[in-house]
Amino acid sequence: MKRLGVLCVAVGIGSTAFAQEPRPRLRPATSVVLASAAVPADLTVDLTAAPRPRLRSTETLEKVLFGRAKKRAEKRKGMVCRDPEIQGSVVGHVPGRISGCGITDAVKVTSVAGVSLSQAATMTCETAKSLREWVEDDVQTAFGRRQQVTQLRVAAHYACRTRNNRPGTKLSEHSKGRAIDISGFVLENGETVTVLNGWRDRKTKKALQSMWKGACGPFGTVLGPNADRYHQDHFHLDTAQHRGGSYCR
Repeated sequence: MKRLGVLCVAVGIGSTAFAQEPRPRLRPATSVVLASAAVPADLTVDLTAAPRPRLRSTETLEKVLFGRAKKRAEKRKGMVCRDPEIQGSVVGHVPGRISGCGITDAVKVTSVAGVSLSQAATMTCETAKSLREWVEDDVQTAFGRRQQVTQLRVAAHYACRTRNNRPGTKLSEHSKGRAIDISGFVLENGETVTVLNGWRDRKTKKALQSMWKGACGPFGTVLGPNADRYHQDHFHLDTAQHRGGSYCR
């Protein structure tokens, strides 16, 4: 009996507590509430009557598809090294003036990954593919997605000469078509960032250093302003093979 009494008391307290809880207040009679209340309860909406987007006409679709096919055909027409992202022309055998110079299967590259070269550069396909990889992965992202590079300023490419043009030294990789020197980058807004002035400029040094670092891998040798006095104004990039991996300085 005592337990039952306690239970009844507990239930009574609980009921009183629930009765005293505050109820949500009605919304004020705003224009939105009044407008909603004025809508008839039996109003139905016919979703099938809603306007649908118009399908493209056959003529429009043909133009779009033809335009894409034309662009692909143009890329294939001008491609070299079996890569549509490398545009140029086939040169073939390039004889050297002295023993050790020359290229067996040379190409003259005018653009890579949609970025033009300031002058057509003669090189091997291996070097062209490394250049394309570097441009795609590092050059085009160095200045941010909103400020892409449109042109590479080419300082040197194939040339039958010694390293740094010094008498008595070994032949340069330029003499084998395996090197290219880049002195600057033209941006989408028309600005030109040079290696000479931009390497230590606080606005551009981060981008240039990022590109220099990114070239280590696609290229076997990467030399920049920190290498020596001969490379203060350009990046030297070549595909020479080294036992310890890429040589970057």
